[in-house]
Amino acid sequence: MTDTSKAGPARQNWLVVMAKEPRCGAVKSRLAKDIGSVAATAFYRNALRNVTARLVRDPRWNTLIAVTPDTAVAAPVWPSAFGYVCQGSGDLGARMQGLFDTLPPGPVVFIGTDIPEITAAHVANAFTALGSNDAVIGPGDDGGYWLIGLRRTPKIPRAFEGVRWSSPHTLDDTLANLRHSRVAMLDQLTDVDDGRSYHRLGTASARRILPLATGIRT
Repeated sequence: MTDTSKAGPARQNWLVVMAKEPRCGAVKSRLAKDIGSVAATAFYRNALRNVTARLVRDPRWNTLIAVTPDTAVAAPVWPSAFGYVCQGSGDLGARMQGLFDTLPPGPVVFIGTDIPEITAAHVANAFTALGSNDAVIGPGDDGGYWLIGLRRTPKIPRAFEGVRWSSPHTLDDTLANLRHSRVAMLDQLTDVDDGRSYHRLGTASARRILPLATGIRT
């Protein structure tokens, strides 16, 4: 069930941050193979802090944290200034489609937590693009994407059927499902998924601890 008590009125822009409970061994498995589970979990936890802190106070959208597993929605690790929603069951596409189908009215944009370069400007550009497009995608450099959004009117596209997740085909499969929709493309960014990308982009995020004044619970 969505808790929108802190998210503002309906019919606004909705930013959904897809997040796993940051338990050691449960997040960033590919990265953990290169730098170890402890360091990978530290990166994930602090990337979540830093990304959400840059977005929480922006009045242009309502932000929700979409949590998996659903049983972790009440865990004390989540930022305190957001509303929350459980991701539900199924693969990533099924979970995102379910949220696209059920969230309150308005455009919806999804991001992850492991793209250190995401800024409020990127999110604002996505919502601006949805003013004249059915969908918006922020492509990654690995065949996937770091952002996807849908205008959701006059209908909600089925964007994720048959998508091969975590593969070089993820973006192409999604675009194939959206072939009858107007799709805007944003800047290409890098997902920190392995040791190489971590040392290039993620080390600073893993070491940087935001002050408690940002509203992050520890």
